[in-house]
Amino acid sequence: MSKRAVLFLAFIMILMAVFAAGAVNASTDSGAADQVGEAMGASDSSMPWWVWPLILLAVTFVLGVLAVLGGVGGGVLFVPIVGGFFPFSMDFVRGAGLLVALAGALAAGPGLLKKGLADLRLAIPVALVASTTAVFGAMVGLALPDNIVQATLGAVILGIVLIMALAKKSEYPDVQKADALSNAMRISGVYHEVSSGKDVDWKIHRTLHGLILFIFIGFMAGMFGLGAGWANVPVLNLLMGAPLKVSVASSKFLLSITDTSAAWMYLNAGAVIPMIVVPSIIGIMLGSIVGVKILARTKPSAVRYIVLVMLIFAGVRALLKGTGVWE
Repeated sequence: MSKRAVLFLAFIMILMAVFAAGAVNASTDSGAADQVGEAMGASDSSMPWWVWPLILLAVTFVLGVLAVLGGVGGGVLFVPIVGGFFPFSMDFVRGAGLLVALAGALAAGPGLLKKGLADLRLAIPVALVASTTAVFGAMVGLALPDNIVQATLGAVILGIVLIMALAKKSEYPDVQKADALSNAMRISGVYHEVSSGKDVDWKIHRTLHGLILFIFIGFMAGMFGLGAGWANVPVLNLLMGAPLKVSVASSKFLLSITDTSAAWMYLNAGAVIPMIVVPSIIGIMLGSIVGVKILARTKPSAVRYIVLVMLIFAGVRALLKGTGVWE
């Protein structure tokens, strides 16, 4: 068994131990039932408390598979679907969504840095901006009523669908000249392209425009618990001119900073419940492993359309739920 597999199994065992510990505590003081009841708020349910974590585990497993096949982050699927179709308060769903996105970023970040794909000089400035505004976004999101968050989330999800459908990817953007700001911060680099066996020199431009956009990206990441991979890559790649692989890898790394800042706000507010978070992370990670194996045998474009349809449905559902049209 490889070292990576051993580490992953150890991580899963730790999560399962935490989940089991919660269940043991629940047998003596009904703590788990209280947790799920608190997350459900005023919603009534005839099902036992332990059914919801099991359903969540199954749903997030499917979301993990689709996230890999569709080329999207788990958080952008998790929040609108779980928030729209589970009887949980949006505060708890968004807190769990940030930790789901954070788990994936932390798992991928070190390997991407080691391979030289994620660039610290590119990621750190935008992560500083995005993580700062993510804190304010989380504060605003926690202060707003659920119905306003749901309606706004629906509109944002539909906007994400539009961006995903229209945005084109550029493997090697043509940057004629680096701008003064990127030169001052020495944001440039070289990475080895395995497919061609060549070293690729890259630089960026429109750095100030990108940093301004990351103010809003970080705010939305904190407010809705979506992570921000859906926006990071287009801005880094299409606007600022970083190569696609560098953009994807750096996006993963900066998510580990941005989502951590916002997640602390939800932890401090008591909006992170193990009975929701643990099965969600386990389901997403197991689904991602299966998705990677399926990826080689499927057409990503076909799966991408499925993901877009799911997001449209979840976005409309959240919008109607927030406006009271569809409870």
